[in-house]
Amino acid sequence: MSSNPDIPILRPADVTPDWMSHVLQQASFNAKVSGFEAKKVGTGQVGESVRFTLAYDGDPGGAPRTVVGKFPSPDETSRGAGIAFGNYVREVRFYNELAASALITAPRCLHADVDPETSEFVLIMEDLAPATQGDQLRGVTVEQAALVLGEAAKLHASHWREDKFDQCPWLFKVAAAPKLTSGDTMRTLWEGFCQRYGARATPAVRNIGQGIVAAYDRFENGYVGPRCLIHNDFRPDNMMFGTPEGGYPVAVVDWQSLGYGCCMADVSYFLGGALSLDDRRTHEEALLRRYHQQLTDLGVTGYAFDQLWRDYGRYSFALFIMGFAASMVVERTARGDDMFFAMIETASAHIQDHNALALI
Repeated sequence: MSSNPDIPILRPADVTPDWMSHVLQQASFNAKVSGFEAKKVGTGQVGESVRFTLAYDGDPGGAPRTVVGKFPSPDETSRGAGIAFGNYVREVRFYNELAASALITAPRCLHADVDPETSEFVLIMEDLAPATQGDQLRGVTVEQAALVLGEAAKLHASHWREDKFDQCPWLFKVAAAPKLTSGDTMRTLWEGFCQRYGARATPAVRNIGQGIVAAYDRFENGYVGPRCLIHNDFRPDNMMFGTPEGGYPVAVVDWQSLGYGCCMADVSYFLGGALSLDDRRTHEEALLRRYHQQLTDLGVTGYAFDQLWRDYGRYSFALFIMGFAASMVVERTARGDDMFFAMIETASAHIQDHNALALI
């Protein structure tokens, strides 16, 4: 149940002006909402995001004209995945417990609540417009990639080597969390992926996939280096980029997969899929050296660039794994298919460039 009886956990169709007024008043805005327009935004498949354009009784003072709400997916398959993997609980807990200390630029959260028994949840957040959402299919420029890695460095440095997080069962893939994936699970998902997509999964992609699922348990459990908070789905679709009209230079959203692990799980995942093949090959080392210096400037020690480079190659698997595994557990859409294959194809080149199978 909701932690505030005046703000019960609702789905978008049930939100009322009075409910939204209570949200704003709890967030220290002295304003009364008289009505609103609601419109779905974003491309998320596990959650549903809605922009509310608000009207007020009288002077709203500094209250926002728009806010963005996030709710469980209306699709049964996607919602079931969000519940099974703890995504909804995890994102609410990020905003309530870690957003302030994580250093990274994220939207201000006005209200976050979840029922841990049912995983029904609601988030009401700052609207980041006129910033615009990134696009995995379009990718980013080298300049945008540098901005993103600056945000990554802030997140990763914020709780570097704080191994207390290994005992937080709500974080993803930590010692205290239930093991939701294994080599057998990944093999089943991979076989289903190959059956579903047939010839679209090329022989080269199939060879890499077979190698990954055979080595999955070593990949998942074999890392022994320094750990930190990681986003775990660090890609352009989960970022908002500033425009000439305004917005933060870059802000990171969708904290449903937050975990504690190797920083390169974010960095390799991002660079392997967000840059064009030529840009990645040309600029990845310089971008990584800049990121490494930013970690150092933020107080991180004991993580040599040579180790970072090896870890970067090792985690070139991350994007490929997400591409095939996620495609099998969320609602299937045409854009989703295109996005997942783009992830897999760019990740395949990344894996081959770094001879990643030899690193496990």
